[in-house]
This record gives sequence, C-alpha cells and structure tokens, in this order.
Amino acid sequence: MKKEWMGFKEGTWTKEVNVRGFIQENYIPYEGDESFLAGTTSKTQKVWKICNELFVEELKKGVLDVDLKNISGIDSFEPGYIDKDNEVIVGLQTDAPLKRTINPFGGIRMVESSLKAYGYELDKEKEEIFTKYRKTHNEGVFDVYTEEIRNLRSAGLLTGLPDAYGRGRIIGDYRRIALYGTGFLVHEKKLELQNLTGSMDEELIRKRGIRENGKHGQIIWI
Repeated sequence: MKKEWMGFKEGTWTKEVNVRGFIQENYIPYEGDESFLAGTTSKTQKVWKICNELFVEELKKGVLDVDLKNISGIDSFEPGYIDKDNEVIVGLQTDAPLKRTINPFGGIRMVESSLKAYGYELDKEKEEIFTKYRKTHNEGVFDVYTEEIRNLRSAGLLTGLPDAYGRGRIIGDYRRIALYGTGFLVHEKKLELQNLTGSMDEELIRKRGIRENGKHGQIIWI
C-alpha cells in the first residue's frame, strides 16, 4: 500500500478509483450523542452576526445586490469576504456577501424576468450576445421539442422537462483528490480515453469528446 494509505483496510479501492469502496471498508459508526461537539468560537460569532444583519437587509430589499456585468463562473469575480480577519473557511460566489450573479447560459428570458422582479435591468451587451449570437441551454432543448410537446408543456400537462433545468451544475467528487491525488486521476482518465475505441457511433463520439475537452482544461471529470 502507499504510505498515505497506511492504517486503512485494503479493498477494491486500492486497485481502482472507488471512493465508495474505501468508505465501506473503513468507516466506523458513531453511536454516541452530541456531547463531543464544541461551541461556536468568537470568530464564528462575529462572522455570523454580520451575516444575520445582511439577511435582514436582504429581506427588506428582496435582493441585496446583483452583478449585471459578470456572468456566473468559477473565476468571474475577485475574492469576496464577509469578515476577512475572522474567517477561517473562505469562499463566496461573488466578490461580496449575498451579491447575486446572472447565468444567461441557462436561458436569457429567465434572467431578464428574474431581474425585472427585483427592479433590475439586464445589461444591453449581454442581452445582445445571448439573443443574437449565443444559443442558450433553454433554446437548445426547446428547439428539439415537437409541436405536440410544446403544446402539452404550455398547457401544463407535461412537466419536468429539460428546459426547466438550465441552471444545472457539474458536481465534482473532490474526495477522490484527497484519496488518490490529481496526478493519478488524470493518468486514469487518459487510459480511459485510449480504451474508448471501436465503431464511431454517437455514444462513443460523445464520450471521447468529453475526455478530449478535459485534456485541454475545459472540463475535467475527476
């Protein structure tokens, strides 16, 4: 076993990427009560006090603030803090607490109506881009609907359709990084790509496309 794994029980997880296997082999049930928990620290209390004050302010306004220029993304904003001197775990979606973002990739009309409900107006440049040059997820899905599906959807007889889920997220299993390391995970994905051979049907093309994009830093499935 690797030295990093010493002290853990071996299993399928030591031979392949299998986080569930690691958990099943090594978890220890806790059957006690909550007495082991410590109270909140003074730092946490100070940060939470600011949060509570902001929550009250947001309730009064509906939305505290919205960034109308930058589109939601992992690197779209400068670092944001609630109380930098007292924060231990940091990381906000934007550069300020409770500042909302826009994500027109899901659907431009949805963004426009949401902003309008709180007294904001979409940036004209963004509106032009996502109405003239960039097809959104919502439009892409709606384009493949038949007339019958559209009528049933409009009548409310057919629900749960993909166009309603344009705000989906890619969820990364970051436990894999701690258990195996990024180098090993990247190596495994490269091997998977090499083994994706055969008849170039739609399914194989899609699978190869995802992994090829990952090599160039667009999407990395870890």
